[in-house]
Amino acid sequence: MSETTKLAEFAATISYEALPENVRERVKFLMLDTVGIAIRARHDADSTPALLSACQALGYESGKSRVIGSEETFTPVAAAMINGTLAHSLDFDDTHASGSIHPSAPFVPAALAAAEMAGADGKTVIAAIAAGYEVQIRLSLALGPSDHYQRGYHPSATCGTFGAAAAAGRVLGLDAKAIERAFGIAECQTSGSMRFLFDGAWTKRFQVGYAGHNGLLAATLAREGFVGPAGSVEGKDGFLASYAPSPDCARAAAGLGEVWETMKIGVKPYPSCRYSHAAMGAIAAVRAANDIIPDEVEAVEVGLPNTGWRIIGENEKFKRNPTGPVDGQFSMPFCGAVVLRQGTMGWDDYAKHLGDPDTKALTQKFSTVTDAWAEAEYPANMSGVVRIKTARGMFEEKVAVPKGEPENFMTAGEFRQKFDDLTVPYMDPDQRDALSGALLGLDKAQSVAEMLELTRCNTAAWRMAGED
Repeated sequence: MSETTKLAEFAATISYEALPENVRERVKFLMLDTVGIAIRARHDADSTPALLSACQALGYESGKSRVIGSEETFTPVAAAMINGTLAHSLDFDDTHASGSIHPSAPFVPAALAAAEMAGADGKTVIAAIAAGYEVQIRLSLALGPSDHYQRGYHPSATCGTFGAAAAAGRVLGLDAKAIERAFGIAECQTSGSMRFLFDGAWTKRFQVGYAGHNGLLAATLAREGFVGPAGSVEGKDGFLASYAPSPDCARAAAGLGEVWETMKIGVKPYPSCRYSHAAMGAIAAVRAANDIIPDEVEAVEVGLPNTGWRIIGENEKFKRNPTGPVDGQFSMPFCGAVVLRQGTMGWDDYAKHLGDPDTKALTQKFSTVTDAWAEAEYPANMSGVVRIKTARGMFEEKVAVPKGEPENFMTAGEFRQKFDDLTVPYMDPDQRDALSGALLGLDKAQSVAEMLELTRCNTAAWRMAGED
């Protein structure tokens, strides 16, 4: 049986009852995280107005599918695209370290849009999302993330299209042969470029959302009998052979139903590239333990695995001088300077610090290098080491496993605190409680409609936040 067929059969036959209890619970917490991010991005991300205007100009408002945090409704594929873009717009969404991928944003919104189309219940949606995680992550592992990045591709977008096809196909009730056709249709739509790194463009957000659009489109075409090629994962001119120089095809379906990659997903405490988080945690620890103040800092060296250095450290002059949130999200010097100044970092700190002269001056003291220890930890861990030079001496700290990784996971209270921090400007406490309860109790829901309705922001709370 080919890898494509194994993945399709897994996605078609997975059930809520067959999922381990820890996987069921993890899916719900990851959904809570994803929805909270999307709500804040709907109102605060600089790319959102243009995205919505374009969708309106294209006539996508003709549908009934809900957009998270919004009153508007759109066609199902547009809702999948918009919600996926929102979920990735703050770069605050979850990650899978060895897959070097953002798992939720590309396909969870596609599963929700498919659920609105089909009237699917919460248990079906949870099972479908588990299928999407397992398919998407395994494809990134099979490609070899570093090789895929070296070719200029963004695995969250490329692999995410398959995850979306798997999840949407499961929600829509496709059998294994139909999901294999959907994979073939998805494969011809896979794309996602790393070019955004050079000028802070918004395409990283969009291409992740567009993966959901394309995966839902693929599943719907397959449902209606449209024929896609077989063997799209491992075949000649298929996904793996086309997108990496030496893929491990067997890795694509290894351990299905036995090893749950879903349980290896990490959640971000900071709204920046995951490769920066170990170093940010190390800076916070050194700062607190030694009462370091920014004025005494002479130099900071951050050591990362080479893949991370290429994304957030290479081209040091550019990284030391970010001009917008995207630049900042992928700037180790900027993120490190913010943490060195205040001990932590949240989404609102981009507006606060990007134009701050003291933060700008501190970024000039940072250098980022490939570190042998961090490289040895990779890809199992996105580790980081920090060396801070002051007149009092050199302070060093290593963090192998950043906060939010499965071995250092966030508690239920920390999840809720992140959710509240993201949604407090637009929701009152009662609405936040109701939405959180609906997400964490999704397995009891007859449909996703009520949960999505609860994401629509309380205008009174919004106005009060604006007045404050």
